[in-house]
Amino acid sequence: MDDLPDGHFRHLLLPYTGEVTQVRVPARGFGSDFAAVIDSEKGRFFVKAMFNHPGGRRDSILRERAINPYVRPLSPALLWSVDEDDAGWFILGFEVIEERGLDFEPGSPDLPLAVDLLNRAAALELPDVARDWTEDRWDAYVGSEEELVFLRGDALLHTDINPSNLAVGNAGSWIIDWGWPTRGPAFIDPASFVVQLISAGHSPESAESWAAGCTAWANADPKAIDVFAAADLRMLRAIADRRPDEGWLGAMAEAAREWADHRGIRRTER
Repeated sequence: MDDLPDGHFRHLLLPYTGEVTQVRVPARGFGSDFAAVIDSEKGRFFVKAMFNHPGGRRDSILRERAINPYVRPLSPALLWSVDEDDAGWFILGFEVIEERGLDFEPGSPDLPLAVDLLNRAAALELPDVARDWTEDRWDAYVGSEEELVFLRGDALLHTDINPSNLAVGNAGSWIIDWGWPTRGPAFIDPASFVVQLISAGHSPESAESWAAGCTAWANADPKAIDVFAAADLRMLRAIADRRPDEGWLGAMAEAAREWADHRGIRRTER
């Protein structure tokens, strides 16, 4: 198939798919070197692949493979994987679900479903495989070393909450693309939901009212949420400044600013 990366990739798939008859690349990206729904003589699979080189992207797909048994049925099942030790590819083959991403805009009927999904995720236990995956992406952006304690916890986090990764279909609803699960305070996923809602057009008050339906948010120390909001603003602003051509990053940073202002905690952005 012309839509497969190369003949070697096709050869790696062969034991799991047999002859590939169709490749459908999704419109939205998955942060992968290759992602597509594949029809084959052995069935249909969602195939996600990274070049097998050391580094963050390879580490991400390794985490996604490791966490999959512990996030079902909230996430599609991983059916098989290919791991070439000597360069090449790392490939995951998932069950195919018919789904669409949720609509986060004000008035959307999907919003209660998003809250339900976040509560289902918060109910997942932290497996042993994730105990060393300490969430530290916001560490460099806190106001002081003493604030780091608010960003530590023992919950399993998805950490990429957005309208594409919360999905619904005729067969159910899911949180997909577990590309960087971590161990941290449970409120971080609902807090990330707040920023996404503001970016989708909600006022900060409206966004927080939806987050209030999330158990992890309701049980959080307001000071911890303040620390996260300030750090998230600094982080998103720094990323947007480094990548000025990607307008969505600037929009997310602006949403984080609105939220921080609402909470009365805006500080100097780094």
